[in-house]
Amino acid sequence: MKLLGAFLRLVRWPNLLFIALTQFSFYYFILLPSFHGGQPAGFENVLKPREFYLLCLSSLLIAAAGYIINDYFDLTIDRVNKPEKIVVEKVIKRRWTIIWQWIFSGIGIVLGFYISWKLHNILIGLSNVLCVALLWFYSTVFKKKLLIGNIIISLLSAWVILVLYLCEFRFHRFTDPAYHQSLSRVYKFAILYAAFAFIISLVREVIKDIEDMEGDSRYGCRTMAVVWGVNVSKVFAATWLIVLVSSLLVVQVYVLQYRWWGSVLYVMIFVILPLLKIFRNLYTASAVEDYHHLSTLVKAVMFTGILSMVFFKLYTSWIP
Repeated sequence: MKLLGAFLRLVRWPNLLFIALTQFSFYYFILLPSFHGGQPAGFENVLKPREFYLLCLSSLLIAAAGYIINDYFDLTIDRVNKPEKIVVEKVIKRRWTIIWQWIFSGIGIVLGFYISWKLHNILIGLSNVLCVALLWFYSTVFKKKLLIGNIIISLLSAWVILVLYLCEFRFHRFTDPAYHQSLSRVYKFAILYAAFAFIISLVREVIKDIEDMEGDSRYGCRTMAVVWGVNVSKVFAATWLIVLVSSLLVVQVYVLQYRWWGSVLYVMIFVILPLLKIFRNLYTASAVEDYHHLSTLVKAVMFTGILSMVFFKLYTSWIP
């Protein structure tokens, strides 16, 4: 049981559940209603449930592999930043962690190309290869570089949603008005939630860099907090928080014309207000515990933001 618990911590099982929740929510609350809501009988989307489950599994395996390789290369830094959470070498040998990384990455890539074959879309398999490569180079090179590592993780967070849109995209069906209209709906929401995921992930990555500053600076990592300092990092994160809150307010004003009262109220209370709290607490934070608490709050807002997808299922007939 101890080994199993350590392995689940190694692959960050709560984060994997969050990835699954994100893809399931987008698929069942936005993608399927966008195609089937109000459409003529027999009109169907491309990504069927069986292929979707395999796509979700491949995403989870590749993400798990990314967490494993990150801990593999970060062992010395983690001994400074979070010694109580170390799994590699302490419970699971480094040799086995790299083996599991190869296994998970390999299966994720194979599943990606299988889905490509089933959907006649080679981009799915190629995108999985790119994700595996980015996670590898992030852990070995880019994580220690200024800003680029943060951007890579944020882009991969957005890709969790965008890959579902990619599965539905077909050039040869653009002449079908019903298909074009449905895909346009999916595109709007994919961009909306992918942008949300990108920005809020970028904010969290910067806050985590401040939290881990001691270990990162000791081992030569050139993160934003190390190179530009804590104050500049705070301003950077705060600026993106302002962009995110402003964008969300604009979206709420837009959807009010469709009388989505429940959606607007939910977003105001469970997304925008917590973001404003994070913005306020960011400037008063000083200790490592403060930044850890902020990072946890940001993750909670990511969760509530994704849950807002359920409202688009409720308002299917009103989707513009």
